[in-house]
Amino acid sequence: MEAPRVIVADDNAVVRSGLVSLLQAGGVEVLAEAPDGEKAIALADLVLLDVRMPLVDGVTAARELAKTTRVLMLTYTDTPEVIRAAIGNGAAGYLVHGTFTPEELLDAVRGTVSGANPLSPAAVAVLVGAVQSHAKAPPESPGSRFGLSTREMEVMELVSQGYPNGAIAARLFVADKTIKNHVNHIYAKLGVTTRAAAIALWLGSGTVQEDW
Repeated sequence: MEAPRVIVADDNAVVRSGLVSLLQAGGVEVLAEAPDGEKAIALADLVLLDVRMPLVDGVTAARELAKTTRVLMLTYTDTPEVIRAAIGNGAAGYLVHGTFTPEELLDAVRGTVSGANPLSPAAVAVLVGAVQSHAKAPPESPGSRFGLSTREMEVMELVSQGYPNGAIAARLFVADKTIKNHVNHIYAKLGVTTRAAAIALWLGSGTVQEDW
């Protein structure tokens, strides 16, 4: 198997030197070193990026680098917001110094080149938390999705149940004209022209341009 080609970007020269020595000893070809994100040009199979660097930080650099190469964040920073931003910008993995052995780092480098996504416990915790928060979030209602007011949602709910305008007006104790105005506003917000199309969108089945 051909040796992975790597660029090491870290503003700390001592850290860079240590990483380069470790990677080379493990059979990894280090193409270049970069002291900041601006110089971390995508010339390799993988770019090892620190988070906090001058000129262009690692999280920002990851956005551009990830378009053409794999990016593995290698940093002391374990702040959840930074981890989310780095991964959101395309980083394939996120490792925090002090949570891996030299052998594990070499495995992570080879794995990232091959398509793996190595994550330190802090990064795993952030992703698990994000998934759990999303799962617990209440589903978005059709009304809020289309920007309907509370009254318009009440009207649309009755429309979807098959009630004509007159019956809806009686149930809500308003004039027929008021309901007609509400329905017209609802059509405009939903981007439809017919009752059937409005119901189809409200119930989540798309649009049906059909008079009803």
